[in-house]
Amino acid sequence: MSVWAAVLAGGAGTRFWPLSTPERPKQLLPLAGDRPLLVQAVERLDGLVPPERILILTGPFLVDQVARVVPQIPRAQIFAEPRAASTAPALTWAAHWISQRDPGAQMLSLHADWAVSDDRAFRAAGRQALGAAAEYDVLVTVGVKPTRNETGYGYIIPAKPLGGARTVRRFLEKPSPARAALLRRQGALWNTGLFAWGVARFLGEAGAYARELKPGWPALTAGDVAGFFAAVRPVAVDVAVLERTKRLAVVAGTFGWDDLGSWDALLRIRKPDAHGNVVVGKATVADDVRRSVIWSESEHVAVIGLEDMVVVRANGHTLVMPTGRAERLKELVQRL
Repeated sequence: MSVWAAVLAGGAGTRFWPLSTPERPKQLLPLAGDRPLLVQAVERLDGLVPPERILILTGPFLVDQVARVVPQIPRAQIFAEPRAASTAPALTWAAHWISQRDPGAQMLSLHADWAVSDDRAFRAAGRQALGAAAEYDVLVTVGVKPTRNETGYGYIIPAKPLGGARTVRRFLEKPSPARAALLRRQGALWNTGLFAWGVARFLGEAGAYARELKPGWPALTAGDVAGFFAAVRPVAVDVAVLERTKRLAVVAGTFGWDDLGSWDALLRIRKPDAHGNVVVGKATVADDVRRSVIWSESEHVAVIGLEDMVVVRANGHTLVMPTGRAERLKELVQRL
């Protein structure tokens, strides 16, 4: 089985301001360890997909930076999206490009900004998803067991068995806390966004169901990528294809997963100190600071008497806010 991977590495990462900037967004930052998230994502594929069959889709102003941090990926396979149009156009472009060179290929899709606790389990889930996609000619999403009543994630409600996978009854996006708790009790899974499919099957399903992409198909088939992106409506692949297709299955992964949506996520993925704080860089934290994120790359920061706070000093700016305010931060950055 010939396997390719498309790594989605666009986005501005505004919820990690002021550390994240348009010139250095979160996928290029060492948020989950000592290496950039994109580097970790590519290395996570080691033994599953070789570098010469990995595509990276990113913004036009990030191509040089991406090429520097993952030099093992051929430069011609770092794709600059002509405009930000969400994941459905990007993955359709990637699948079409692969199909022209390897028509019978299988394809994995993943994001560059995840924190994953067990790379070996991640690869095992990827192999299982690819196997199910090939054996049953379906699109496959990988879900993981929820660890909390998260309201910001999408949930998958599985249905009947399909070999080692299960069919999907429905998706449910961003439930209320009470609904999230009920979904957990009922065995629903978080939708990680790790997908597997045959490129021919995916293009067929996208052509049949993704009406937002229909105006751009002639341009794509003619090799006019800019025309394709100009003609389509921005839409996520989950909405455009996965929620509409009749050929969808889910595989349950056993790896820890977090999509790193805000500063608060560091309290979950990094090892805290004795008081529950995550402290990175040049900072002095007093004993009466608890459950807080303190990050300073270059300048010294001293923090006293805080609980449940985020304090960040980076790129000449300072952020101080309570945890749980990611949406307000996004609004603030848009104003700035």
